[in-house]
Amino acid sequence: MSEISPLPQPPRKSEPGSALNVTVATEPLATLQPAPMTESPPAAIVLNIALQRIAVVCLFGLFFLCLLWEIWLAPLRPGGTLLFLKALPLAFAMRGTLRGSLYTIQWASMLVLLYLMEGVVRVMSDPPGPSIALAWVEIVLATGFFLSSVFYVRPAKKVAKAFQKAEKLKR
Repeated sequence: MSEISPLPQPPRKSEPGSALNVTVATEPLATLQPAPMTESPPAAIVLNIALQRIAVVCLFGLFFLCLLWEIWLAPLRPGGTLLFLKALPLAFAMRGTLRGSLYTIQWASMLVLLYLMEGVVRVMSDPPGPSIALAWVEIVLATGFFLSSVFYVRPAKKVAKAFQKAEKLKR
């Protein structure tokens, strides 16, 4: 980690007659300026932000792919079907994923495995045509969301386990 220079400390002198020997700063606090931060944020924070953004892009892409696929691009029946409702569970995860909620990203990563399975089944079983290409896109988006969410949540899980371990040691 990078070192941040400490704030300059003003000279101190003790007040006579004080029972607690309190020290008082001789310079006004307004003259004290924090050291400017010239360094970039740590790599772990940048990586975490990138992983969250990848998860958001994949989730929104998967949502819109499911809608467009079943309504317009390659519906099972001409004119579309109610199968576009399969995108509805993804809508519930959007807000929490945008905010970076660990709980939401965890359950959404399990949910997205259903879309991954659907993509694999449709690649193997659909007749040749645009549906197979869309299934491959679904596989890529679902895999991208799953991997980015797992690696996004991983550091928080390590911290939580260390905290639980410290709590057990205190008892």
